Amino acid sequence: MDQQLSFSHGATITNLECSKCGTTYPHTVPQNVCDACGKPLLARYDLEQLAGTWTRDALESRPASLWRYAELLPISDPTDIVTLGETMTSLIHTKRLGAKFGLTDVWVKDESRLPTGSFKARGLAMAVSKAKSLGLTALAIPSAGNAATALAAYAAAAGITTHIFMPQDTPAFNKQTCQLAGANVTLIDGLINDAGRIVTERKTQEGWFDVSTLKEPYRVEGKKTMGFELAEQFNWELPDVIIYPTGGGTGIVGMWKGFAELEAIGWIGKKRPRFISVQSTGCAPIVKAWEEGAIEATPWRDAHTVASGLRVPQAIGDFLILEAIRKSNGAAIAVTDEAIREAMALLPTTEGLLTCPEGAATVAALKQLVSNGMIGSSERVVLFNTGGYQS
Repeated sequence: MDQQLSFSHGATITNLECSKCGTTYPHTVPQNVCDACGKPLLARYDLEQLAGTWTRDALESRPASLWRYAELLPISDPTDIVTLGETMTSLIHTKRLGAKFGLTDVWVKDESRLPTGSFKARGLAMAVSKAKSLGLTALAIPSAGNAATALAAYAAAAGITTHIFMPQDTPAFNKQTCQLAGANVTLIDGLINDAGRIVTERKTQEGWFDVSTLKEPYRVEGKKTMGFELAEQFNWELPDVIIYPTGGGTGIVGMWKGFAELEAIGWIGKKRPRFISVQSTGCAPIVKAWEEGAIEATPWRDAHTVASGLRVPQAIGDFLILEAIRKSNGAAIAVTDEAIREAMALLPTTEGLLTCPEGAATVAALKQLVSNGMIGSSERVVLFNTGGYQS
């Protein structure tokens, strides 16, 4: 076994639970969404046991990897872990960027440092590891880019066949990396939701397991480690604001869940960051729902944006995203493609950090939030750069 993952642990996953109706399922058999209502399933753990047996001191001797939080991850047998060397990503104090907006405590969580170059590595490392433990041999996914690259790479490492469906205008980098990793790639005329329908229609007959965003329970478990790392990097004191680019929204759902788990085991207090969900004006279903006070979002028509990861007309976890925003006293805002393009130059010129369009959207949002008086000058703000620059 990889030396990086040689520490012993005991995962405490107990079952899966529907996020809407509460129906429970075993975690030892493959399961997509809830059979009763079709909503996402979430992994549950024995938090009471962990509160009495697992302390923050246990992390000190563990490598700086997302797997250091193994007790709150769904992989019971360490030999099932599929890893490409995931590391704790950098948290960078962007003093010059903050100064441009009159702020003193702005940070960037740079997810581009992960294997495959984006935050999608977290979720797909977890999903593929769980698929391996369940004996699955063929996985399928609709993707606008980075998730496809991550799935192709991790599945190749696990010896699992992959079937990827992506829009014709997906960035060339993602098409090429999937093909290089041996995935079966199909380009479609349409958006990610259209690709998702193809997976849904064919998966049973073809014997595929669907690993679409929040249509399987374990990608969110990988994404929540972003929140675990933030808490640890800030010495277990959460920031005031998290600005997060939102397509499928798994990161918001995951971090909100992860913070609740950390509080339940006594590692953090009740404080939560205000979640700011950032979308493009060309595809902003969460923003529209938030502004209208709705608990679910309606599908966005004619979705278009330079940030392909934000071009998700309808997210299956919309109600979970909106719940986290509202309960944290956060907000949802949309930025224009022009503002995204302008913001893409700000991090490189002020901090030397290259960003993807989705990450740049958080910088554009920061400018708008400061202008609207929604962020105070001394508040601690974290922007998520979810991937690396791609030409």
